[in-house]
Amino acid sequence: MISTASINQFLLKNNLRIASNPCVSPDFCLDWPALAAKLANASPDVKACPKSNFETEAGQWMLLEDVTGDCAWKLTPIAELGADAVKVLAGGVALNDGAVAFPASFANLLRIKNLIQEHNPESTIFPTASQRLGQSTLGIGARFTTLHWPAVEWAMSALEIGMTANQNSIPRELVYDVNAMLDGKLDTVPFPFIGTNVPEGHQGQSVEGMSHGCVLSKLKTGFHKRGIAWSFNADHQPIGGKFDVREDQLVRGCVLASYITFDISPELALTKAPGDARAWVAENMAPELVEKVKTRVAAAGLQLDGDALAKLLAYVWPAMKKMKVRDEKYRIAREQLFATKEGCAYLRELSIDELPGLTTPETTAIMLALCEAMGMTINFVAPAFGFQKNMPYPDNTALRTLIEKQWDVCKQFGVSIGFHSGSGKSAENYQVMGAVTGGCLEIKTSGRYTYEMGRALHASKNPSDQALWEDWYQFTVELAVKGAFATDVTEQKMARSFIIDALEKSGNPTDVFANEAATRAAIDSLTPSPEHMFWFEYNFLYVLAGGGKAEKAALGDHSPAGYGQRARFYSVSDEGLINYSKNVAGYIVFLAENTALAPKDRCASALKQLESYTTLDQMLGDISR
Repeated sequence: MISTASINQFLLKNNLRIASNPCVSPDFCLDWPALAAKLANASPDVKACPKSNFETEAGQWMLLEDVTGDCAWKLTPIAELGADAVKVLAGGVALNDGAVAFPASFANLLRIKNLIQEHNPESTIFPTASQRLGQSTLGIGARFTTLHWPAVEWAMSALEIGMTANQNSIPRELVYDVNAMLDGKLDTVPFPFIGTNVPEGHQGQSVEGMSHGCVLSKLKTGFHKRGIAWSFNADHQPIGGKFDVREDQLVRGCVLASYITFDISPELALTKAPGDARAWVAENMAPELVEKVKTRVAAAGLQLDGDALAKLLAYVWPAMKKMKVRDEKYRIAREQLFATKEGCAYLRELSIDELPGLTTPETTAIMLALCEAMGMTINFVAPAFGFQKNMPYPDNTALRTLIEKQWDVCKQFGVSIGFHSGSGKSAENYQVMGAVTGGCLEIKTSGRYTYEMGRALHASKNPSDQALWEDWYQFTVELAVKGAFATDVTEQKMARSFIIDALEKSGNPTDVFANEAATRAAIDSLTPSPEHMFWFEYNFLYVLAGGGKAEKAALGDHSPAGYGQRARFYSVSDEGLINYSKNVAGYIVFLAENTALAPKDRCASALKQLESYTTLDQMLGDISR
């Protein structure tokens, strides 16, 4: 696996410790010699996580955590192991009480996954593809921080349903390779609405670190004792195009993901339609494959036009071949590392919402038939419904019709529907999604949880929380004002639309673009609020903005200045954190109730319990039950 020495040295040199900057390194122990010395001396800096205990054939385990955030695995071994107990994982040291401790390295995490699942194949400590996760789930994105995880664990426990409790776009949001980051070799991602490109991994944490931290979170809260399966979605895994050269690194980084979303749009962007599609298909595709697709689609009740079929096959076949290659690499990587079928299993989603226009039922059928014929079992397919991020769908009758047409196809293939850009839809929208699919769906949500932090800070009476909120808000004001007068047409149009939306909803005049001073004065007349569209749209860029600067060059800053900015969110007060956790959990309950993934009475009970909490400790105490 990946060498972590360089990233750990970088973090230690700049005093970027796990407690205030988790999940950057794949390891959850940056300085094992120092932690081992503390363990030898029984330092009070190191605390046991009492709810984390579990068992393997080697004995009883518990997680230990230092004030720095560095963690260790403590094993109380069975007598038969004797001196070999220190060899169960790498770096073992004997403790005075007869136990053994090991660093929480990423390599040790992979090893301990095998130990756990060999001992108990039904363990839910690690993400899996089990229970109902392949048919019905809510995707809880982490494109902001990791601070929402305990609230997600609470919601799953209270509602007694599993979810995609960790979801990220890789490499857009997560750093896919920390060594490439340190070498300044990360690519950039275009963000047209701000008129610039931002470095990949703009959230700051690594995919391995995120994988690691999400497992440890479940142990700290004792969620694993509930026996509820959860999954980790490596979202929008890019297939083809410029990603060919780093395909193997993407595969290695995502080995703990139990759910892969295949995004074929990078290859589609490079695929040129042939002049004679029928001739191209005859020359490049096996006749039996084409016939199998036609037969399968017909069996699903759809009639195909020969020319239309040929055009679509010619368009998608280069991407689908590369998808098959990537899928094989995901499979092989897991089989090389993990010893059980549970440890190797993963779910698949085919993202076709990047294809032009609204997805037709015929397109969905052809794509699913192709995957089936190629031996790739698809659990979710994501058609394009014309959703706008963080906006309700305006017509529920039309939405029902669109979904019904897709569902008529999907149920023929035993596939659930994935709804992308799922945040911010209305209760009625979610009710339609749930009712039409009978709960065989996935809804991806990400941006909502950044918004909920803004609400939490805005409501907090803590001075430090208020200072963070005010700085965060002013950051978005600066981006909005600069964007409103940018020379880039898209940037200017979007910035002005965000400002106009906030002014209209506040009942203020919107003819405010005579000059920057007039625009700034109009915004300054508003009471700062997380409901303002310009704050909502720009807020995620603040997390890794070097020095908190509202400058394009400062965005996605993987230097100490960027990570120092990120640390501000990990110093939120107890009041801010309980506000945030209740906001996140409440929204998840709202989704589960309106999609009917959880019974109404259970949702009502959960909301009543949630309202009763006054401290985060109370809330966390109920997760393991």
